[in-house]
Amino acid sequence: MENLSIPAIYTRSCSILGNDAMHRLSQKKVIIFGIGGVGSWCAEGLIRTGLKHLTIVDSDNICVTNINRQLMATCNTIGQPKTQVMQRRLLEINPQADITALSARYTPDSAGQFQLDTYDVIIDCIDSVPDKADLILRSTQLYPRTILLSSMGAALRTDPTKICVAEFWKVQGDALARALRNRFKRNRQFPAHKFQCVYSEEPPCPNLVQGDGNGSLVHITSIFGMTLSGLALKHLVR
Repeated sequence: MENLSIPAIYTRSCSILGNDAMHRLSQKKVIIFGIGGVGSWCAEGLIRTGLKHLTIVDSDNICVTNINRQLMATCNTIGQPKTQVMQRRLLEINPQADITALSARYTPDSAGQFQLDTYDVIIDCIDSVPDKADLILRSTQLYPRTILLSSMGAALRTDPTKICVAEFWKVQGDALARALRNRFKRNRQFPAHKFQCVYSEEPPCPNLVQGDGNGSLVHITSIFGMTLSGLALKHLVR
């Protein structure tokens, strides 16, 4: 491939990946479902490395309890749509990036609007078991043109050394993966192909103080997100 010019902001990425890989990365398309404690860091990792075409999907607005772990959540962004705030941040990193921000929720009924078959990588950071299961079933049917990467549960963990990557059916000790497997078996519908997941082998910690939602920490959710971005990049630059 000819020696194409790489933007100066990606000089260090290019030094380790090479000019040809950076060019391939700039042509690929990725979609992330769920821009929270995991998905926001994944999006940042991809754009900072050199991905140009990214779609981010989330229906929520930023709330005060997001601030401890979600990249775009600050006291100044409370109440704003997550995807719009994240889009602004990513464009500050690379103003030439093609960032599509969708304030929407993936469900079995809304699946058709996302044109999944137009992406090289689909990244699943959804919490809802029914929605997550449907995305997995649809996405794995698109292999090998499109690959799926999925985040399992990052909440109630504190030990970053226990974070692992495994094929979905080999994930152990994760309640979200167990719920998905039980659902697939009960409905007799199964993923069409294998896919990799990020999860933690650490047994869940208890919530010491009762409140809305499970406790989670940024050093765990961010490692989940950056691990997903690394897995995606490995595929995208091949």
